[in-house]
Amino acid sequence: MKLHDLHPAPGSRKKRKRVGRGPGSGKGKTSGRGQDGQKSRSGGGVRPGFEGGQMPLARRIPKRGFSNYPFKKEYAIINVEDLNVFEDGDTITPELLKEKGMVKKLNDGLKILGRGELDKKLTVKAHKVSKTAKEQIESCGGKVEVL
Repeated sequence: MKLHDLHPAPGSRKKRKRVGRGPGSGKGKTSGRGQDGQKSRSGGGVRPGFEGGQMPLARRIPKRGFSNYPFKKEYAIINVEDLNVFEDGDTITPELLKEKGMVKKLNDGLKILGRGELDKKLTVKAHKVSKTAKEQIESCGGKVEVL
């Protein structure tokens, strides 16, 4: 097989539909947009959910209840395996992690999770610590302080 023998599989390449191209194309004159109206104009059309001036469904149905979603807490997350880059006896604070670039944004605080292995004795200061992370840090002789 040579380069000039290569061809796409039959039916895999389809010619694009060129509208407004005279007789024979079947898409001449109005280019498949119909005769008149807002949708036939360039830039014309209505926004999603618009029902021709009728009160849209999203506004017709009753709204009730309360969502706590806007008030949820977003924690910056880091795993114990990521803390191995520090030296023995270091004190890890949220500000130190942000300074090192290990955490982008602190948001509502820092949470330490227990994935991986820790082999350094560290003092960790965080807003939240998972049970497994706390066990791992303390098993290495370190301390956990909840801010």
